[in-house]
Amino acid sequence: MSLDLTAQEVDDIWMEAEQHCPPATSIDRLETIRSVPASLGSGYLRQIDLSPGLHLCIYHETYNNLTIWEPEHQHLIQFMVSVSGVIDNTTRSMVTNAEQSYVGGSGIQQGCRLSMFRSQTQIGVDIHMQPHLLRQFFATPTDELPAELQPLVRENDWHQAFVTKTTAAMRSVVQQIIDCSLMGPTKRLYLQGKVFELIALQLNAIFEKNTVPSASPKPDTVARIHYAAEILRSRLEQPPCQTDLAQQIGVSYSTLCRGFRSVFGMTPFAYLTQQRMKQAEQLLRQPNCTVTEVATQLGYTNPAHFAAAFRRQFGINPSDCIRDGKTTR
Repeated sequence: MSLDLTAQEVDDIWMEAEQHCPPATSIDRLETIRSVPASLGSGYLRQIDLSPGLHLCIYHETYNNLTIWEPEHQHLIQFMVSVSGVIDNTTRSMVTNAEQSYVGGSGIQQGCRLSMFRSQTQIGVDIHMQPHLLRQFFATPTDELPAELQPLVRENDWHQAFVTKTTAAMRSVVQQIIDCSLMGPTKRLYLQGKVFELIALQLNAIFEKNTVPSASPKPDTVARIHYAAEILRSRLEQPPCQTDLAQQIGVSYSTLCRGFRSVFGMTPFAYLTQQRMKQAEQLLRQPNCTVTEVATQLGYTNPAHFAAAFRRQFGINPSDCIRDGKTTR
């Protein structure tokens, strides 16, 4: 039997289970140890805040056959390496296992389905980092983020995810993190060093993968990309998700993203936002309109997200556009 749950339902199961069996704390007070609820599976999570904005989770868990639907949400920078088990992102056709590690940038995570399997015991580490910490550690002397790292910081754009080959060096670092026997401050310092070593190995794998030059899209693909753009322009309020859009025009998700960057110099989501802002400017010039009404008409459930996107596009607030009747480019 397979469980098909929403992320909120899974959170509720964890909360209810922890009312009866609260999380434990390690002897050195650094780790919070949480047991997997029996209704979901077995095993545990060891969670450690290594520094402000940097969180480490060591997992050893076996789930029942389980599919979790995660809604659209804000995503932190994430680095995950497994030495055992399989997590299948069925929405994006992306699998993380002992052979493939995962790096996810910050930004907006599209809704997706994650599947875990009864016969697979998942063992590994999951690291979450606030975007400002990436800038703090990796910014150049001029306080700029290197171009190779910029895809990991997408703010209100769709976040970008990478799957790369898990190397022997990565597995070794993960095992050292899991087996660390130090205590107290020395343990925290040791784990910080190992976490950044693992991050460096994963980023290096991404950089090496992206050094291969990509060929220009074929004429047929270019035509499909223009068709995809037409679909987005016609459905600004309720656009299809990128996986559905790719299926609709008959290409893979990765081809869709590469094609938009080649043809328009931006991601599909950035193109959608650009077209929404152009429409917003026209609507805001009309009499008796409000910012909230325009935001809703263009598919924004949160007017603050709409206002932020408008400021990035035009350099002024939507309310200024209503008052002045013009934008500054």
